[in-house]
Amino acid sequence: MLTADTMAILLAANRVISLRPVDLAIIIIYFISVLGIGFYLKNYATTGEDFFVAGREMTAWVAGLAFISANLGSLELMGWAGNAYQYGILAAHWYWVGAIPAMLFLAIVMMPFYYISKTHSVPGYLELRYGHATSGLSAITFAVMTILMSGVNMFAMAVVLQTILGWNFDLSIWVSSITVGIYVALGGLYSAIFNEVVQFFLIWLGALLIPILGLIETGGWAGMVARIKQNFPGQDFTHLWAPMAHPSQNPMGVQWFAIVFGLGAVVSMGYWTTDFLVVQRVISAKDIRAAKSAPIIGAYFKMAVPFIVILPGLLGLAVLPFHLFPDNVVAAHAAQHLHSYDQVLPLMMARYLGPGLLGLGITALIAGFMSGMAGNVSAFATVWTYDIYRPFMKKNASDKHYVAMGRWCTIIGLIISIATAYIVLHFGSLMNYVQDLFSFFIAPLFGTVLIGMLWKRATKAAGFWGLLAGMGTSIALFALMSNDPRTIGWFCFYPKAQALAQAMWQALWAFIVLVVITVIVTLATQPRPDAELHGLVMGLTDVPSEGNLPVLKRPFFWAVICFIIFLILQWIFR
Repeated sequence: MLTADTMAILLAANRVISLRPVDLAIIIIYFISVLGIGFYLKNYATTGEDFFVAGREMTAWVAGLAFISANLGSLELMGWAGNAYQYGILAAHWYWVGAIPAMLFLAIVMMPFYYISKTHSVPGYLELRYGHATSGLSAITFAVMTILMSGVNMFAMAVVLQTILGWNFDLSIWVSSITVGIYVALGGLYSAIFNEVVQFFLIWLGALLIPILGLIETGGWAGMVARIKQNFPGQDFTHLWAPMAHPSQNPMGVQWFAIVFGLGAVVSMGYWTTDFLVVQRVISAKDIRAAKSAPIIGAYFKMAVPFIVILPGLLGLAVLPFHLFPDNVVAAHAAQHLHSYDQVLPLMMARYLGPGLLGLGITALIAGFMSGMAGNVSAFATVWTYDIYRPFMKKNASDKHYVAMGRWCTIIGLIISIATAYIVLHFGSLMNYVQDLFSFFIAPLFGTVLIGMLWKRATKAAGFWGLLAGMGTSIALFALMSNDPRTIGWFCFYPKAQALAQAMWQALWAFIVLVVITVIVTLATQPRPDAELHGLVMGLTDVPSEGNLPVLKRPFFWAVICFIIFLILQWIFR
């Protein structure tokens, strides 16, 4: 996204958007409302169960909306709109192939194990399945990743407030972080979830007018496609699969194999099934049926999100009277006041939204950023308290003590996140930065969890060494390809593969190495007795019945319908 040089240019240039008093009033009311929810829910978060998993009282709809809202952060609202301008509809792969199968897999296959074990986190499940070493490794690396991701959201929000409102970058960082810190520290996951549900509706209300008005201006989908072809002759920005036969045919430099297996089978499965930021919301469900239904509800909404995220980027290709450029080009031509890819969404807001509506749109952006920050911070507080502090530092403290620790580490996590927001200044692209983090930590974690759930023979030692080998492989490949571009062709099978394509291949290679090491170490070590694995491994677990329900009320039925719609979308936009 935006580098330090680019931000300095944006400060010197005219702001993308000018807000009226009514717009500012809407933004101020939003901040006050968020804080009010936090203070109100403080009395409902008195125990560890309340603070860390919202008392496990959430309905399927509340958990499902929070599940998807926690993911609607800066990457979705700014990053993927910019990537849609850069790569076209290929960016929608991260919403469809890169989300829907994984969300349905979480609901039908993995959620029963999380819910039955009554774990507070994914590392908590690994503690039960593999023991201290594997749980500790996953908890530490996850804590690091969530703090880095929170810094990403802070950075992106600060850039938006700076670009749109003209605020100082430092002021923007502190205003957003203090607001999130207060309401999460007060109400814990209760507060985070209820704010995420509110933010979900704000995001849709604020962003929905852009694609509607844009399609009216261009004459519908066909008119938009015609304008894009006229503005960018010879480039295919509007087909999902046609340009994937060979990496040279698309701007990302990626082939279908990497999309299906690297993104769909590894990265997305890892994120949606083992990233505790989103899984934590589903664990808060009130019963097994609600826990299985929540990701399915989220999947339906996830399929529609490209309408408010990807479509604005495509419309930018069709209607903007000037071209957008990468950050390094913008920085190199400061005097020309060029705009970067990641400014496409604010530019489209300025084009279509008038007073009042513009304030609602900016509030939607802010809501998305704060949702991402709050999700990461609440997940960090839970993992730190239950998976690092309690097992390794203070085992037998009172529940009240752990709640206090959760509140304190929420604040500490935010302070560290602020530092990481400044570290992000040194990265040329936030999207590449985040996808690399996923390939380092999330893809290997998925492999370890999946093997543990499906293969009772997998041993404690195998879980630890497989996870370590997977993470090491991904980080080593990243370092190798970054320092020696000649190696890109060796591991990505195309020498001009872009960073997003490289991250997919890093994850896929890491997953393969993890599986191989896990199998080898398992065969060389003694398995645990079956009696110790009840409730943790498929075949040794009795999944509670959902009751004698009609077909229309069964989660599996709606998962099948969702998957059919997903396949239809792939065909329509092929």
